[in-house]
Amino acid sequence: MKSIDDKIFIKMGKAKRGSLFFTEDFLSFGNAKSVSKALERLVDGGKISRIVRGIYARLEKHPVLGEISPSTEAIAEAISKRDKARIMPTGVLALNALGLSTQVPMNVVYLTDGSARKINLGKRKIVFKRTSPKNLSAIGKISGLVIQALKEIGEDNVTEEEVQIILKQLGREEQYRLEHDIRLAPEWIRKIMRQALKKETNE
Repeated sequence: MKSIDDKIFIKMGKAKRGSLFFTEDFLSFGNAKSVSKALERLVDGGKISRIVRGIYARLEKHPVLGEISPSTEAIAEAISKRDKARIMPTGVLALNALGLSTQVPMNVVYLTDGSARKINLGKRKIVFKRTSPKNLSAIGKISGLVIQALKEIGEDNVTEEEVQIILKQLGREEQYRLEHDIRLAPEWIRKIMRQALKKETNE
């Protein structure tokens, strides 16, 4: 008869390396206490890694770099999927994703309609800030990021160079998504986003 440890390890072994698992993913094998103990034993035995409290993985292995930890984005996405919550990158994270900044933020901030919380990743943090549904209504990944990035830069600080980068990025967005998301932005941001719409319409 297989132990809880074996069942957990087999289940994780069937997934791609780097896949994230939560304690509750294994509750069909035993109660929360026994599952937590089994996960602890697997971590202590070097079979799996504890990413943060309650999140585990069999890490990807690079021939030179060794074990590769999951990105903050992957962790945030996994948490949002588990909680059935929407998330939207903000601030420097949004700028970074669009190529408007090379700065790597120590604390990455997401707006969410789920629970507000902070996840500690050593020196870094993932911060989930609860917000109104309107701020998460964007249906385009790029156009949603553009709204957050421009809010971070500010109307009086945005440069022509930044506008050109944004328009180039918006050129990759599906038109119906862009048309939808323009309506969610403040007027000064709409003016910038409409330029991408005109370009697409004229082509």
